[in-house]
Amino acid sequence: MTGKTAKGSVRIGCHSGFWGDTETAAVQLVRHGNVDYLVSDYLAEVTMSIMAAQKLRNPQAGYAVDFVTAVMGPLAREIAEKKIKVVTNAGGVNPQACRDAVLKACEAAGVKLKVAVVLGDNILPRAEEFRAAGIREMDTGAELPAKIVSMNAYLGGFPIARALAEGADVVITGRCVDSAVTLGALIHAFGWTPEDLDPLAAGTLCGHIIECGAQCNGGNFTDWRLVPDYDNMGFPIAEVSGDGSFVLSKPEGTGGLITPATVAEQMLYEIGDPRAYIVPDVVCDFTEARYEQTGKDRVRVSGARGRPPTDSYKVSTTFPDGYKFSSIFMLGGREAAAKGRHSAESIVKKTRRMFKDKGMADFRDVSIEVIGAEATYGPHSRAQDSREVVVKIAAKHDQKEALSLLGREIAPMSTGGVVGMTGSFGAGRASASPVIRMFSCLVPKSLVPVTVDVGGHQIALQEGARSGGFSAVTLPVEAPPASSSSSGATETVPLIALAYGRSGDKGDNANIGIFARKPEYQPILDSEVTEEAVAKYFAHRIEGKVSRWRLPGINGFNFLLRQALGGGGMASLKADPLAKAFAQMLLDMPVRVPAEVAKKLAA
Repeated sequence: MTGKTAKGSVRIGCHSGFWGDTETAAVQLVRHGNVDYLVSDYLAEVTMSIMAAQKLRNPQAGYAVDFVTAVMGPLAREIAEKKIKVVTNAGGVNPQACRDAVLKACEAAGVKLKVAVVLGDNILPRAEEFRAAGIREMDTGAELPAKIVSMNAYLGGFPIARALAEGADVVITGRCVDSAVTLGALIHAFGWTPEDLDPLAAGTLCGHIIECGAQCNGGNFTDWRLVPDYDNMGFPIAEVSGDGSFVLSKPEGTGGLITPATVAEQMLYEIGDPRAYIVPDVVCDFTEARYEQTGKDRVRVSGARGRPPTDSYKVSTTFPDGYKFSSIFMLGGREAAAKGRHSAESIVKKTRRMFKDKGMADFRDVSIEVIGAEATYGPHSRAQDSREVVVKIAAKHDQKEALSLLGREIAPMSTGGVVGMTGSFGAGRASASPVIRMFSCLVPKSLVPVTVDVGGHQIALQEGARSGGFSAVTLPVEAPPASSSSSGATETVPLIALAYGRSGDKGDNANIGIFARKPEYQPILDSEVTEEAVAKYFAHRIEGKVSRWRLPGINGFNFLLRQALGGGGMASLKADPLAKAFAQMLLDMPVRVPAEVAKKLAA
């Protein structure tokens, strides 16, 4: 097919980066984006467990209702009139119920659209089979948990492409890799085959860039003051060519900023090893990807390369692991940080004594963070003399009642504790919630049958055939850090003077990517921002090792900080369980530069 741009290209707009994204995005792209495809990503690991719990309570629940009420309901007629194809993973753990709701919304709008679903990702009913087969956690080797809430394989783009080839106007999936909603559309549009590894990698990069919505258009950008009109943020449109290269843009008259830096930052988001970003259809190498400004708010992206895929699907499993509680209170006056910490420690100490009296076990974990005193910065904090802080107490326990007791003991400190407590938020009312932990494993593709249902007609796909036996041992060896480039006088500057940065989470691991503001800064980053330097800077937060990889295409580096998030996601008690601010912390790290460079930076 050809798109609404130049012959041989298609326009894809992404309106949702997570379950709860703004309802204004779909309207913006449908009415002003001139798109061929409208795609969206609603799912995260924790989202699957929430949806699974919803489905247990109501067999017709378990999908992203927002997709129906905020997208298809209001826009079905315009989508049909403009012949826009829609691809989404809003199906969650119940794609069929999502399809039924979409069909009702279309009927109410007076339009007929062919709606397809991709099935097969939910392998929870076969958990015991996989347990017997010896499936283990992919990093730790742990056995499958005894009680599992959800178990879903990350599917790829080819089932989506097949649904579109069968004439579907709307394709709804369960769990797939986030970029697959875009890649599937591109496979269909350009007729790519499993052997087209470079285009598949390029299409995956396109999907990865736009999957978080406005995050590639200036959202979360390091130089945030350069970004205009956050209140009217433009959502991304990728104009994609047959080789997978694309130009990123946004609807005219919207806010945001598209530059090589804003787009490259998003490329670094949660990718792990950039030489081997693994999705079901291809193993991507983003190290030589290039970003070129071609006009105002227009950036061309090219240079991704592909390797044959793996023989396995990554499977995300969630399981319950006790309960957690979190509450905050404000404290003001002189020595606010010290008083706040002392107050929280006193509450925990008292509660522990009450546990002992009642025959209850101790907390499994406790976290006290003084927000406003830069608690997340640890020894790098500069705000110990703050006169106004918010104190966060969080804890885990096997008994929900024990955490309720902790909650009830916070408010009494306002009269029987350290001076300056101005009020609590949630104490006495906030309740404990289940801790949902993630367990990631690999399952052979041949054991996960995938089906496409188009209007009641089911098509079985042989996804197991799309295997390539990729092995990480085939990857090139990373060169050691460069030696210092300066033999003369040096000064220290914060890393932000030299680099951009973006961070996110991978389970319990933090991912931080940085790249040089100017090519001549790359040797400084190479020698100064090493694995050892980053591990030392984050020693107060991490328990595992740090790995670094180069990205020559952007003069950058990507870091993976293992065991950095207190379990990650909903299992964490930390104030930043998703590592959203880790890059901001790293960009404050002092680095040595030649004196002449420091002088230019200060000018």
